[in-house]
Amino acid sequence: MIASAVTSAPAVREGTQSIQRAAMLVRVIASRSRTGLRLAEVVQHSHLERSTARRILKCLVAEGLVMQDSETRRYFLGPLVFELGLAAAPQFNLVDICRPSLQRIAEKTGDTVFLTVRSGYDSVCLDRREGSFPIKTLTLDVGTRRPLGAGAGGLALFMLLPDEAVEEIVSANAVRFGAYNRLTVPALMKMLAHSRALGYALNDIHITPGASSLGMPIVNRWGHPFAAISVGAIQSRMTEARQQEIARIIQVEVRLLEKAMREATLQ
Repeated sequence: MIASAVTSAPAVREGTQSIQRAAMLVRVIASRSRTGLRLAEVVQHSHLERSTARRILKCLVAEGLVMQDSETRRYFLGPLVFELGLAAAPQFNLVDICRPSLQRIAEKTGDTVFLTVRSGYDSVCLDRREGSFPIKTLTLDVGTRRPLGAGAGGLALFMLLPDEAVEEIVSANAVRFGAYNRLTVPALMKMLAHSRALGYALNDIHITPGASSLGMPIVNRWGHPFAAISVGAIQSRMTEARQQEIARIIQVEVRLLEKAMREATLQ
């Protein structure tokens, strides 16, 4: 019995590693869901051997989690991801809970409001509400995935994390930041320090030229940031005085949401 347990341990570890790698590849492909990724790009972002990445991708395609365009050879999320999302939707009603708050913020500011959640080392846009101002800053589509830290929503999710966690995430995402208006790790860390001093995440340089955004995290009952609300506008509208005004508007709604979620989890 002891010998059997010992000999099976490597197989168990290998199986776990395969699942982790497959999940990582799905996240990597999701981060470029609109344009897709070639095999070389998947290898670059995942740091896997080319043969390993190809083997896992082949399995993911067979299972419907990933698909490959026959002409461009680019990989995209597969239909099974959509089906699983529909099945899981009733269990994750964060969008329904937050939508009234997002709508109120959009009406008060006139600008575009985003709901972002953390997903591993990434941030994902779950919802978007548009204000009445005629010039829109639609910098994020619902479902867009970015490396955590890129954009005001992702930056807001960083603000309350310990430095060790930030360093781990930034290190894992370093190679991906350059795709976002040439964002660098030093520039990101400088923005994080500035945001912590301000009390709200401010992205006034990177991601989308001519646009600025600011955000605040939503924490759960244990004080962990799991989501963020951000507002994006053309840069000329984001004066220092207006930043503070928008931050106050977001903060009111964030506190209401945190209170509602705490009460819901205690029932």
